[in-house]
Amino acid sequence: MTSTVIYKGDLRTELTHLQSGTVIENDAPTDNKGKGERFSPTDMLATSLGSCMITTMAIRAADMELNFDGTKIEILKIMSSDAPRRVAGIKADLFFTENFTATDEQKEQLVRIARSCPVEKSLHPDVQLDVTFHW
Repeated sequence: MTSTVIYKGDLRTELTHLQSGTVIENDAPTDNKGKGERFSPTDMLATSLGSCMITTMAIRAADMELNFDGTKIEILKIMSSDAPRRVAGIKADLFFTENFTATDEQKEQLVRIARSCPVEKSLHPDVQLDVTFHW
């Protein structure tokens, strides 16, 4: 098993990663009767794309001996306006620090790595992705 999810009441769940014991909570979003005090499940879906992209890029950047520290991804989740409720799109803006120096070829490799991360490849093709790299 990978994880457990326990319903805690009040539209909140507790998620436990079994290998590490790490626990996080999430809430239903405010636009769906929740408190919005934690990441919602759909927030986590969109954010996991950013985490996967930056992690896979960091692995490759380390192989290229590039300083990847401080690289940031800003994520905007876009929900569909029609039924059924679903994530219709994700906008991801990647920002690199001034200390990040890569050749054009290295940048192209990093873009390919990011755009082929396992989370992106697992998303339904109807989810519109808008990914911008700010070098």
